[in-house]
Order: sequence, then C-alpha cells, then structure tokens
Amino acid sequence: MAVSAARRRMAASEQLAGWAFVTPGVAVIMLFGAVPIAWSAVMSFQRNNLVSPSTPLAGLKNYRQMVHDPIVAQAIQHTLVYTALFVPGTMLAGLFLAVAMNRKVRFISLYRTAAYATMAISTISEAIVFIWLFDPSYGIANYLLGLIGVPPQQFLNSPSQALYVIVVMTVWGWTGFATIIYLAALQGIPQTLLEAAAIDGAGPWRTFRRVTLPLLSPASLFLAVWLTINALQLFDEVYLSTQGGPLNATTVLVYYLYDQAFQQFNFGYASAIAYFLFLVIIVITAIQFRVGRRFTYYRS
Repeated sequence: MAVSAARRRMAASEQLAGWAFVTPGVAVIMLFGAVPIAWSAVMSFQRNNLVSPSTPLAGLKNYRQMVHDPIVAQAIQHTLVYTALFVPGTMLAGLFLAVAMNRKVRFISLYRTAAYATMAISTISEAIVFIWLFDPSYGIANYLLGLIGVPPQQFLNSPSQALYVIVVMTVWGWTGFATIIYLAALQGIPQTLLEAAAIDGAGPWRTFRRVTLPLLSPASLFLAVWLTINALQLFDEVYLSTQGGPLNATTVLVYYLYDQAFQQFNFGYASAIAYFLFLVIIVITAIQFRVGRRFTYYRS
C-alpha cells in the first residue's frame, strides 16, 4: 500500500510539473489567439471602428454588405485565380527539383541548401528583389525580353500582369519548402519497389508514373492543403509590392480586409470578411481531404 501511495504521489507531482510548464504557453495562446478570435466574431455583428465607445449591433448587415460589395467580388476572383496558379505551380517546381536532387552527385548538400534558401529569405527582401527584377524601366526581365525582340512590359504596373508577377514571386519563395517535403518523401520510397519495376521491364518514366507518384501522394496531399491555406491568406507580397493595385488588380481578400480594418477603420466589416474567409478555408480544406483520400496511397 505504501508503495502504491508513493507512486500516486509521484504521478501527481509529475502531472503538476507538466501543467506548470504548459500553463504559460496556454495563457499566451489564449491571450493572443483565442481572445482576438472571439472578439472579432463579436465585432462582425457590430458597427465598430475601435475609436468610438458606441458599438451598436448591426446584426447580419456586415455579411449582407459583402454580397453587394464589388471589391469583395473582385478580391474573391483574384484570390481564387492566384490560388489556382500558385498551388500547382509550386508543387510542380518542388517535385522537379526534388527528383533532380534525389541522386548522388558532387556538392548535392550545397544544392539542397540552396533550394531551401528561398524559405530563409524574408518576404521584404523577396519583394524588393522582384520589384527590381520586374521594374519597367531598368529591370532585368525587360532586358532579357528585349534580347528576343519583345517590347518592354509594365509588369507590376499593369492591371493585366501584376497578379501573375506576384504568382511568380511567391512560387519562387515557396518552391524550397515543396522541394524539401518531396525530397524527404522520395528518400522514404523503398528501392526494392523501384528495382522490381525495372526488372518487370518498366522504363524510368513508367516507373515514376506508376510507382513513385502514387507513393508521393501523401506528401502531395499535405502540400496541396498547406499551400492552399497559405494562398488564400496572401497578404505580405501584395502589401509590399502593389498595395492592391493597379486599379485593384491585385486586391485579394486579406488585403481588402486589412484596408477596411486599418485604413478605413471599419472593423466590423473587416471582421465579417475575416470570418467569411475562415469559412471558405474550412470548406476547401475539407473538400481537399475528402477528395484526396481517394487518390492517396499510404504504404503500410
């Protein structure tokens, strides 16, 4: 009995110590995470500018306003177009580099480090570099196009081109992350399966399509979900490079949310947009998981 009592006291002390270590982190998360989320939910039903002490209830007015707001419609369209280009572009670029680096060559560690270096570069530096590259007057992009006889382009100053430049910018920035994920998945594929396919007469392309790609499906599903969530929350690159312009050509939902909240001080409306985006992300993620399970092969 004395031994069991001592064990219970020890277990209780360990639990107490565990809670003591966890509590500060939980408190920080609650303070800077859960509280703002709950507060913004309340504000989405108010006319609130965070300045006036009067915050009358607006009911569903903020949500109804979104339906009739043409800029919201534009922002949704730009966000979806950006996501549809960014996600597969990043995954394809990452897969190509991962396959290229999944071999034994000299200085391979250096190549892998260089591929991931794009994730280590700050968004500010990334935006500055691409603003310089695509500058209409002295950018390298127009210089290279001039060598093949293409007239100078306006790029970030053009309503028809700016969003695509941001796609290129962000694909470059996220390719390193996709490369590392795919490279780790490639190195987890048993060589015996590849050797068996070769013995059966399958060539390199057929082996890649029939063996390698199915075994990469869990990594592909993870990247598709992760990159989609990040794409729907695009803000930094737009804020740093175009400020939503020209002519609202790069205004996406999060940037419009920022503009309403911190430029127009319409926090109630901004909160409604935030919760609409939250719902969109949940729905799209659920669809991705539901559809992705049918095409995902988990090796036992």
